[in-house]
Amino acid sequence: MTETTKTHVILLACGSFNPITKGHIQMFERARDYLHKTGRFIVIGGIVSPVHDSYGKQGLVSSRHRLIMCQLAVQNSDWIRVDPWECYQDTWQTTCSVLEHHRDLMKRVTGCILSNVNTPSMTPVIGQPQNENPQPIYQNSNVPTKPTAAKILGKVGESLSRICCVRPPVERFTFVDENANLGTVMRYEEIELRILLLCGSDLLESFCIPGLWNEADMEVIVGDFGIVVVPRDAADTDRIMNHSSILRKYRNNIMVVKDDINHPMSVVSSTKSRLALQHGDGHVVDYLSQPVIDYILKSQLYINASG
Repeated sequence: MTETTKTHVILLACGSFNPITKGHIQMFERARDYLHKTGRFIVIGGIVSPVHDSYGKQGLVSSRHRLIMCQLAVQNSDWIRVDPWECYQDTWQTTCSVLEHHRDLMKRVTGCILSNVNTPSMTPVIGQPQNENPQPIYQNSNVPTKPTAAKILGKVGESLSRICCVRPPVERFTFVDENANLGTVMRYEEIELRILLLCGSDLLESFCIPGLWNEADMEVIVGDFGIVVVPRDAADTDRIMNHSSILRKYRNNIMVVKDDINHPMSVVSSTKSRLALQHGDGHVVDYLSQPVIDYILKSQLYINASG
């Protein structure tokens, strides 16, 4: 497959990230490596979306702290960004709502038409002529009328970088108004761009718990978007999927990362990292990056059993 015929992917992870661990970042890396090895996908970005404060989970520290810790955890990554939209809403948002927000935002900012994971759009993903004499989004007069795939990806990546970054928590801001400045987008060769939910097998298993998830949301998450699962503790994902009619229905939209790495829950678990902090366990460095540890100590977070 050529670069332009591969599916271009943005990985989105939702969660409390209380705090964000090395394991969370490793999930992104493992998912990207696996998708690239299939030869069908190019991952052009990753988004960390911390949950709203009103989620109500015991010990959940303020989103102000969680956003900063997430930003510190990804500060050396050139493709993973932190997005504060979910935290800045008036109340808790469903995972489905977060996915739909980012899909709509990418449409508006890049001119993308995002299609379902298993039903490619018949229309070029990036761009539709907006008038009879469209102006190129590239202002350099030396740029050819029809941008190359590399330039297309560069523009999408540039947009993603500006969208998905934590800004000082001074006031709320409107992402679209600040970033929808690419001008008229020209129509050119087809590139499929999709947002996929990145999760662990524990979240996949939660889909099988009766009444926990809204079934209509599950249809959208798995059917319209698709998910990438990083198994933990050698979980049997086939068995999990067989326990849910919706997961069975959209089995082809669920991509399970298969590699030689066993992903122990302790590496990802925020709970175990908090316990290590509370007990002064030196193994906390196995769970958390040093900048995150430094921020936690400076802010005196998670110093008691309740948080």
